[in-house]
Amino acid sequence: MSPFDRTGFEALVQSLPGTSIADQWDARVAKVGDKVFTLLTDTERRICFKVSEESFEILTALSGVAQAPYFAKRKWVTVDPGSELDDAEVAEYIRRSHALVAAGLTKKLRAELGIAV
Repeated sequence: MSPFDRTGFEALVQSLPGTSIADQWDARVAKVGDKVFTLLTDTERRICFKVSEESFEILTALSGVAQAPYFAKRKWVTVDPGSELDDAEVAEYIRRSHALVAAGLTKKLRAELGIAV
């Protein structure tokens, strides 16, 4: 399943520990510990997620990948379905985004959510 498909997106996100999904901002928003780590827009089927500073520079140089509006200064990107990244690569970046955001949670909350501390 493609992460750009709502069913595929939800299956991927729900496979990660401590996640929840909500409809917010005309998108399907995935959170870990109440903090957003990725979203799938309803209209364009774009995916946004947080990346490391190094990945931000690399990814934004690719066709179909850009700085995410409103999130760019915090190193978020938006990926179009026709980008240079294949579905497996997008899924891996979503997993990394989950790990980046989860790392910012308290040890206590990570333990409560079943995330290795």
